Amino acid sequence: MTTTDADYATYIAGLPRVLAAAACLFRDAEGRVLLVEPNYRKGWALPGGTVESETGEGPRQGARRETLEEIGLDLAPGRLLAVDWTRGSRRPPIVAYLYDGGVLTPEQFAAIRLQEEELLSWKLVAPADLGGHLLGQLESRVRAALDVLESGSGTAELEDGKPVAEGA
Repeated sequence: MTTTDADYATYIAGLPRVLAAAACLFRDAEGRVLLVEPNYRKGWALPGGTVESETGEGPRQGARRETLEEIGLDLAPGRLLAVDWTRGSRRPPIVAYLYDGGVLTPEQFAAIRLQEEELLSWKLVAPADLGGHLLGQLESRVRAALDVLESGSGTAELEDGKPVAEGA
């Protein structure tokens, strides 16, 4: 039996869907984390958002584009710090990529321009105070990324915000 393009398209259309999101973890010289306050949901977030895969965008490109759109800084993301497969109550699931945005200079902080359609404000938060700002799995993801930065280890692999054991 020969598979046609239409057969393949029908097969692909029937596969489960997964959304992809990408963000950058920016810090200041004191180690505080840059958070943004969305106007469309509770809690704070990192600069980032949905990867526009239908345009061919990958997670790294999405993180850069979202950073430019949300805070006005065009910075290439550093290494991948964490990837989190999140099911929760969401359908479809989301795979979230978290990149190292680096340590910003005072001049870069002064250049931040918020995307007014989506964001109310931004601030720097000490790692010890993240729990009062980040909701759900985002806090776990950010803490895992900070641990990776501190230890110099590879990428943190998470499922629903929890570390995945090797060989599991």
